[in-house]
This record gives sequence, C-alpha cells and structure tokens, in this order.
Amino acid sequence: MGKLTVLALRAVLAALLAGSVFVQTVMVVLLATDLEESALADRGTPILVIVVLGIVTAQTVLVCVWRLVTMVRRGTVFSHAAFRYVHIVIGAFTAAALLVFALGVVLAPGEAVAPGVVLLLGGVSLAVLGIALVVLVLRMLLAQAVARDVEAARMRAELAEVI
Repeated sequence: MGKLTVLALRAVLAALLAGSVFVQTVMVVLLATDLEESALADRGTPILVIVVLGIVTAQTVLVCVWRLVTMVRRGTVFSHAAFRYVHIVIGAFTAAALLVFALGVVLAPGEAVAPGVVLLLGGVSLAVLGIALVVLVLRMLLAQAVARDVEAARMRAELAEVI
C-alpha cells in the first residue's frame, strides 16, 4: 500500500472519527431534546442508549481499521497480532446489527413510527450482519495468508540450513 493511499485513508478515518465524536456530543443531546417533545418520549432513554452504543461500535471499527492500516504500512499485517483487530471488527459489526434490530423493536409498538420504518430497520440489521459475515470470510483469508507466510518462513529457514 502506497504512502499516498495510507495518508488518504488515515485522513478519511480521522474525519469520520471526529464526526462521530461531534455526533456523540452535540447531535445526541439535540436528539434527546427532540424526543422529549415527540410521541416517542416514553421510549427516549432506550433510543438514546442504542444510538450512543451504535456510535461507539462505529468508532471501534474506525480505530481497528487505523491499527490494521498501520500494520499494513509496517508489513506486519500477515501475523497473528492482526487477528485481534479483525475479531474486534467482527464483534463490533455484530453488536451494531443487534443494536439496529433492538432499535426496531423499541420503535415497533404503537403508531408513532410507521411499520415500514421498522421493516427497514430489520433490513438494515440484516445488512450489517452480512457485513460482519464478509469480514469473517476476510478473516479466514487472512488466516490462510498467515499460515502460508509461516510456512514460507519455515522453508526459508530449512533452505538456509542446507546452504
């Protein structure tokens, strides 16, 4: 991965992280104020908790991707240390899927939210879970690459002994 690509990706990650902190600090407060005056006032606390936890899952993914990009730049991504960050990303996406589903469950009772919105949240939950599964497949590819890298290192060591 080139230096320009890493720099561009880090700029995007930093902007997303800064934006998520802004949403967490300012927009959640505004959402709480709006919920107090709406038909969803009785469900305001669970909605706010789900939104904040959802933002935390996104921030977790951003930090893990930053760390993985650092490992790519150093040439150490094909190691067992990378699995920790990949596992965290899979867990964060799974948690996000559950949070979106929970939001649909919280919004479903009553007539304050249209049934179509609840159905869309179910679809979004399924899509986010699908992303977690894609990352799981990528983790399997990483495991194969690490195994091949270890095997290549072993073979080089054997060849060095022969020479």
